[in-house]
Amino acid sequence: GIGSTTMPGGLPRLCVIAVSTGGPAALSELVPALPGDSRFAVVIVQHMPAHFTAALAERLDAISQLTVREAAAGDRPTPGLALIAPGDRHVEFDERGAVVLTDGELVHGCRPAADVTMISAARVYGRRAIGVVMTGMGKDGAAGALAIKRADGKTLAQDQQSSVIFGMPKAAIEAGAIDEVAPLDELAARLRFL
Repeated sequence: GIGSTTMPGGLPRLCVIAVSTGGPAALSELVPALPGDSRFAVVIVQHMPAHFTAALAERLDAISQLTVREAAAGDRPTPGLALIAPGDRHVEFDERGAVVLTDGELVHGCRPAADVTMISAARVYGRRAIGVVMTGMGKDGAAGALAIKRADGKTLAQDQQSSVIFGMPKAAIEAGAIDEVAPLDELAARLRFL
């Protein structure tokens, strides 16, 4: 809609990362490879129970140039900041681009689910949204990446060889949702050039 392209002051670019099985190790490689002066904000949806996501955020923050923390209601995605969806909550965005945490139905048996976050990002951030689908079982992220692609955003998927489980990237690729497939060690470089 019009709202997503004519925001006052403009929203930053927003990269939403969908990841599940094999995620913590993959994120420990990807997130530290992103420069502190990245031109986009990051929201990570890692399938994990409540309480585990805070520990993951702390661990990634310690090894990354980006500031990494668990997302809280009202947070504004900002370049240089990576927010991790808290276990057992869905992350969506209000019309100003700020984080809204919801207790909605499980999606693909998951809460948080990346599809929920990506579809909201596509709606609010439009072509400023970037979707990345990484290692994981199931198909979370496929519908979300497709929504981002349809909003003229960019989409990437991790390749089969570097994925612990290729379920999620494969589903997104088969849905026609992905612009570019790359190995884990090249994803950060690809993101820098978007």
